[in-house]
Amino acid sequence: MIPRFLLLLALLPPLLVATAFSQTTPGQETDPRLHADGPGWRLQKAAITDPALPRVLLMGDSILNGYLPGVTKALEGKAFVDAWVTPTSQGDKSLPRQIEEVLAQGPYAVVHFNLGLHGWQKGRIPEGQYEPLTHAMVQAFKQRAPKAVLIWASTTPVTKQDHPGELDSEINPIIVEHNAMAATVMKQDGVPIDDLNALMMPHLDLARGDRFHWKPEGTALLVKQVSETLLKALSH
Repeated sequence: MIPRFLLLLALLPPLLVATAFSQTTPGQETDPRLHADGPGWRLQKAAITDPALPRVLLMGDSILNGYLPGVTKALEGKAFVDAWVTPTSQGDKSLPRQIEEVLAQGPYAVVHFNLGLHGWQKGRIPEGQYEPLTHAMVQAFKQRAPKAVLIWASTTPVTKQDHPGELDSEINPIIVEHNAMAATVMKQDGVPIDDLNALMMPHLDLARGDRFHWKPEGTALLVKQVSETLLKALSH
């Protein structure tokens, strides 16, 4: 049973303000199977009302749009949360530049990042390059935010279209493989993992039915785990 207050947190509107950010393009997604569920691709920055509080950056795809409002609410009074919602992948040659430009909006005490749901299509990440490119991404974060605590979020399961509770036989095996390779890189680079995939695997029935996104009850689980992960990182 998901506590009612967590469901309400998951549904709250973001306590963030969209700001002009002309340097980094928000990105495009050409695959019709993937879409910007929610407000769309963007860098969304919190309105800073207390400069003494730390700042957190969440990076991810439209799954982030789901848990962002609840996480923002959970960290209210403890940290300001910026969100970089992007359809990019490790195979995007502009990714290091994008990371540089986004991190210039900081400084950030914690960076919680994920790339996965837009990198499984054949050709987007060159064969044999997933681990080297993921390592390069981590190094770009470390170079541009050397004082930040980095946390990698694993990619959530992909379920069968219109059949919540069943894994997608085409896409999900690639997600599993990519998560495993990312875990290897994070271990080598000393980056802890927020295992959102393991969190959601026992709750496939909470999938929305569009392959990728989650019902409010599923989103509430993500809110709880991401919030707890960030609060722990901020306390150290």
